[in-house]
Amino acid sequence: MPPCDSSVPSVAVIILNWNGCADTLACLTSISCVQGDFFHVVVVDNGSSDTSVEAIRETFPQITLLETGANLGYAGGNNFGIQWALFQKFDYILLLNNDTLVHGDSLNLLSRAAQADPTAGVYGPKIYFAAHPTKIWFAGARWEDSILDFRHLGSNEDDSANFSYRIESDYITGCALFASADVFRKVGLLDERYFLTFEEVDWCYRARAAGYRCIYVPDAKIWHKVSASFGGADSPLIEYFMTRNRLVWVRRHLDFKSFFRLQSKCFAWIWGVIFHKLHVSRDAPFGRRYLWALSLWVRRLRKRLEDPFTLARLFGIRDFYCSRRGDSPQHVRDLKYIDSKPKSHL
Repeated sequence: MPPCDSSVPSVAVIILNWNGCADTLACLTSISCVQGDFFHVVVVDNGSSDTSVEAIRETFPQITLLETGANLGYAGGNNFGIQWALFQKFDYILLLNNDTLVHGDSLNLLSRAAQADPTAGVYGPKIYFAAHPTKIWFAGARWEDSILDFRHLGSNEDDSANFSYRIESDYITGCALFASADVFRKVGLLDERYFLTFEEVDWCYRARAAGYRCIYVPDAKIWHKVSASFGGADSPLIEYFMTRNRLVWVRRHLDFKSFFRLQSKCFAWIWGVIFHKLHVSRDAPFGRRYLWALSLWVRRLRKRLEDPFTLARLFGIRDFYCSRRGDSPQHVRDLKYIDSKPKSHL
């Protein structure tokens, strides 16, 4: 709960858990090393079916544990915690992924940055890969119009002085998003129609439209296991949401030209999946060449449609045009990851 001393800004740290008992316990252990009574940890359990609730309650009885009773997605689960924090009148809210480990002084540094520059409103730490502790995952973000996607500054680079300056970012990743409660009151909650991915981008752009700025705070540091709850950063499920939600986001926040280019890119990719150049010997009779070409095309198309990433992307495009929002269909969740080179996004 907020500290009794009203002169100390209070922070609600909201951690969303969904069948991630081990990751959540590790995250909570890292936070327990933070000094100060200005923050309060809130775990929102998103309808877990494992032993998360019992283990968290037994190991960390001092935290607040909220249960949604169902999987509401990243947006819905965090909104559940945000609404609780606003009702409790916390000054700041930190949305923190359960697959992160927090540096001892990071919460203090984010709080100080917010107090030093209160007009910004939204702040984010430097984030490293947990598997490679000196390699950066996020040091700010920029929209790249040439590739119609965001680029994480410093991604996959070793940390250096180049990433030691506070800069304005196009958005702050939902992996660790620190914001004033007043910003949430003015901007509103996360859009639950995204369910997973791009909801924090949408929220940050809405905050920017309301006059706030997103600031990267390099002194605050955390380590991220990168989408552990959803099978990794290159799982078919992530591919589905990234494909569908990027189309949703671009249509809402960018100009028609960008949206038209992204649609064209989607249709060009679909055309490439269905129709591809075939090399058939010209020495055979025409009829045989035709049958060979048809047989080869069918085999290649079938092989491509057996790839879970291709299917996930196709379903994402389909569901965008069918106006399907929220959670993915069950057949997308049933797609199995194949141990092969990860497929790039559109």
